[in-house]
Amino acid sequence: MRKILAYPLTVIYLLAFGLLLVIFHPIQWFCLKVFGYKAHKTSVVILNGGLTRCLLLLGTTVKFKNDFDIPEDKPLVIVANHQSMYDIPPIIWYFSKNHPKFISKKELGKGIPSVSFNLKHGGSVLIDRKDSRQSVPAILEFGSYINKNNFSAVIFPEGTRSRNGQPKPFQKTGLKLLFKKIPEGYVVPLTINNSWKNLEYGKFPMGIGHKVTLTTGKPLAIKDYDTETLITMVEEEVKSKIEA
Repeated sequence: MRKILAYPLTVIYLLAFGLLLVIFHPIQWFCLKVFGYKAHKTSVVILNGGLTRCLLLLGTTVKFKNDFDIPEDKPLVIVANHQSMYDIPPIIWYFSKNHPKFISKKELGKGIPSVSFNLKHGGSVLIDRKDSRQSVPAILEFGSYINKNNFSAVIFPEGTRSRNGQPKPFQKTGLKLLFKKIPEGYVVPLTINNSWKNLEYGKFPMGIGHKVTLTTGKPLAIKDYDTETLITMVEEEVKSKIEA
């Protein structure tokens, strides 16, 4: 019965989700070209707040849990587990004051209304995960950009999303490159739960009636730890809050 109900609700959700992407594509372009970065950033935040709330059409809620003071005047490296593409909008929405930018695969840089435009023009970096000669310099340049502007770099060190919620080992290269370029910044561990359940039946229909949570850990000053120790600490913190 639950899966049967998911079909009509998914249709409604996808129409609302797609409509927002189409509407905000020209809005993003106009904001960036006419008013610049600040207006574009505002349009992106509003879009992703809307995309996050679209999940309510599926009976799915998203809750942000944070018990710490997250610096707003320092560059951040937000390190999260990755369960689905639906991880992205709430991160942009809830961390809006920290200007989150993403390390993303190059395939997402074209063909997706609003999403591709923001990735290409909003400060994120697109990499070819199979070509270290392209990806390493790109991440280093991205790290310098984040450090200079006191923005936030969002990285999913598992490399690819978990389709059943179980975490994968962290890949260290991207983290090491970012820590090198953002020595005065902070690392914010972020644990995402139940986002994978949005795709429990596959892409269609979507899962319904779930409770997605994003939970932060204590921000850690990069300069206070050696790189290997810091990566281990962050990986353990992120994974410790993942629900079985």
